Amino acid sequence: MLFRDRREAGRELAARLRQRQDEGALPDPVVLALPRGGVAVAAEVARALDAPLDVLVVRKVGAPFHEEFGVGAMAGDGVPVFDAESLRRLGLTEDDLAPVVERERTELRRREQIYRRGRPAPDLRNRTVIVVDDGLATGSTARAALRALRAQAPGRLVLAAPVAAPEGAALMRQEADEVVCLHEPAAFMAVGQWYQEFDQLTDDDVLRALGRQEA
Repeated sequence: MLFRDRREAGRELAARLRQRQDEGALPDPVVLALPRGGVAVAAEVARALDAPLDVLVVRKVGAPFHEEFGVGAMAGDGVPVFDAESLRRLGLTEDDLAPVVERERTELRRREQIYRRGRPAPDLRNRTVIVVDDGLATGSTARAALRALRAQAPGRLVLAAPVAAPEGAALMRQEADEVVCLHEPAAFMAVGQWYQEFDQLTDDDVLRALGRQEA
């Protein structure tokens, strides 16, 4: 199973979600993309559900000596969510990561300003919030996103992705009210392996999808 690109994956995911909407399971939806990759998928979902589209910026918290190794993540105004086992193995405490958290929080705010362009974040109270990404591996960033959103009292919290590692999807079913995933292949190594085209998106790509690019 391969998706041609994120747009095709988004259309297939949108068809599944539209079925759930027709069944009455997704009342008053708002779609939140995890940028950058999730935005192209989420744009197709929002169009099919006739729902507003916005973003929720999530930042990985990397180990101080190896920033590509994620030990946690943060989203919106939520507190960082750490992987306790990773911290234990590396001999780190949450206090050790305070400088990394501060730096990533600054970058998170910068991206929010770019993507939102002064617009307030949507009011999510009592709404069906559908969080969309282009794929789910370990689930660390999705967990941070879902916990930050749960604090905003949505009526229903749904995580949707075209493809996911079975272990990651199982963990997220403990966080979301529903997880909608088209494929959970056992031989999952990375999200990009399930796309023929998996180019890195830019901030301009995100703004274009949101309809917020400069005139």
